[in-house]
Amino acid sequence: MAHFVLIHGAWHGGWCWHRIVARLQRASHRVTAPDLLGLGIDSTPPGRVSLDRWTDQIVEIIESASEPVVLVGHSRGGIVLSAVAERIPERIRTLVYVTAFLLESGVSLLEAAARIAGSLVPPAMVIAEDHCSATMRPDAVHEAFYGCCNDDEVALAMALLKPEPLAPLATPTRISAERFGRVPRVYVECLRDRAITHAAQRRMQSALPCRDRITLDTDHSPFFSRPDELANALLGL
Repeated sequence: MAHFVLIHGAWHGGWCWHRIVARLQRASHRVTAPDLLGLGIDSTPPGRVSLDRWTDQIVEIIESASEPVVLVGHSRGGIVLSAVAERIPERIRTLVYVTAFLLESGVSLLEAAARIAGSLVPPAMVIAEDHCSATMRPDAVHEAFYGCCNDDEVALAMALLKPEPLAPLATPTRISAERFGRVPRVYVECLRDRAITHAAQRRMQSALPCRDRITLDTDHSPFFSRPDELANALLGL
């Protein structure tokens, strides 16, 4: 039995993993899918959220586990995975980047996202007046995130999305070969992703090679569009 910790992406919450949680639990695994501070049902104001605070939050969860965990991150969740692995590499069995930002040291997510030709996300972001958070234009959400999902799933997701705190996205990744680099990595790439294009996913994997690559023929949200395939990929680690 493994303990999976699932980190959601930008604008989402732990709710987005509900189908994956159910499938992993049916296979007798322990699963934790927290809301990062400021997202899901957590009420922390975006201006008080930082990458360090997110890292502290997940480190506390992992350190309370009885054994090293499988740490899974989707999209923006990738920067949390890398920060946590740098902090407590000995407590992580495997890192799994699900069409996620796998960034070299010194690069912020905002910098990396701006370089993704064809991404539908940066042009659709709406920055709040206080510059502490961003939302997505509603007309862009379906195509950017849920291109292979049905209308019911899209309606549910759009009702639950929250403003994304900006400070973590502007914070450069800080990783080292000695700590982050010693944790085995797996990348789950999505061929039809319109947020982090397949070409961008491959560039990140080339810069920081992973132990394994799993390919899904789907959009940016395989937890909705291909839950069986994604769960089976995690179960096969």
